[in-house]
Amino acid sequence: MIGGFQNIVKVPELKRRILFTLIMLAVYRAGCHIPTPGINNEALGAFFAHAQGTLLGLFDMFAGGAMKRFSVMALGIMPYISSSIILELLTVVVPFLEKLKKEGEAGRKKITQYTRYGTVVLSMIQGFGIAVGFEKMVGPGNTMIVLEPGWSFRLFTMLTLTAGTAFLMWLGEMITERGIGNGISLIIFGGIVAAMPSAFGNTVRLLRTGEMGIFFVLLLIILMVGVIAAIVFVERGQRRIPVQYAKRVIGRKVYGGQSRYLPLKINTSGVIPPIFASSIIMFPATIAQFIEIKWVKAAADTMMPGHILYSVLYVAFIFFFAYFYTAVTFNPVDVAENLKKYGGYIPGLRPGKPTSEYIDRVLTRITLGGAIYVSSICILP
Repeated sequence: MIGGFQNIVKVPELKRRILFTLIMLAVYRAGCHIPTPGINNEALGAFFAHAQGTLLGLFDMFAGGAMKRFSVMALGIMPYISSSIILELLTVVVPFLEKLKKEGEAGRKKITQYTRYGTVVLSMIQGFGIAVGFEKMVGPGNTMIVLEPGWSFRLFTMLTLTAGTAFLMWLGEMITERGIGNGISLIIFGGIVAAMPSAFGNTVRLLRTGEMGIFFVLLLIILMVGVIAAIVFVERGQRRIPVQYAKRVIGRKVYGGQSRYLPLKINTSGVIPPIFASSIIMFPATIAQFIEIKWVKAAADTMMPGHILYSVLYVAFIFFFAYFYTAVTFNPVDVAENLKKYGGYIPGLRPGKPTSEYIDRVLTRITLGGAIYVSSICILP
């Protein structure tokens, strides 16, 4: 591990890529502080102070605090993620997209292009909806959040937020191509960890005032390091199914005959289940912000983080989406057919249906472990 960090200085290409990635992330963070015109920032900040734990708070977290400032990047990268998920789900039901997916690199480039178009369309819809919603919101003392409501504000806000998301999407792709890779994930990571300095400052303040003990802080640090280590360990975990390839003689050359394996990730669905589960559960709390009915607000309060009902529903939705997304993105029948096509087979199993059933059975078992792992990480806070 130490040798890996030493290579950062020794390898010019690696150093250049890391520097480029840091510059792009700095540009992203700078863009999060450029406000959209026509907004009363004080009233908006006060409104978001009461919106913690709702869908707006969730969006603000993924946007790195850009939503509560209503910056040009207020939508964050979420429209791109939503578009990617929609396209991935459509590949199962739309034959044209399924055919593109199987065409290799050319097909993937075409799907990526459709994802970009979908991102722009979703950004325009969400930007217009947010503009209309903010016109109806008020801060403390019935202070209007939007200074001059009207169609000019709606259209200008829609175009501004769409341009911000498109620029953010471009930043992510540049990090993927010229940086260290996984540009979209790094942008999400950068938005979330942007709140760490303020959280660290609050912890120091609580420690100085005596509201938090030194032993509790040490325990918190140890717990954080342990959780990160557990996440890295599980995310790199695989269930390797041995695969044997039959020998083929073509001319004077012999092909195949190797023993390889089929790697199945323990957490195949990634972060999709908690994102979907959080969005669904926080939706009633978000709606309750705009409805002045006591029983509606009381029902929404029971579905806020920290309540038993919230935890139970959260875990249930994570399990559901873990199995659902895995079933959509990983088809054991296609994997079995590809193995059979290239002369591969699992020792002790006949090619075709027995192989697909075995892969499906193994995938179902490890998905259970992955769902338990994701639920534990999400419920732990």
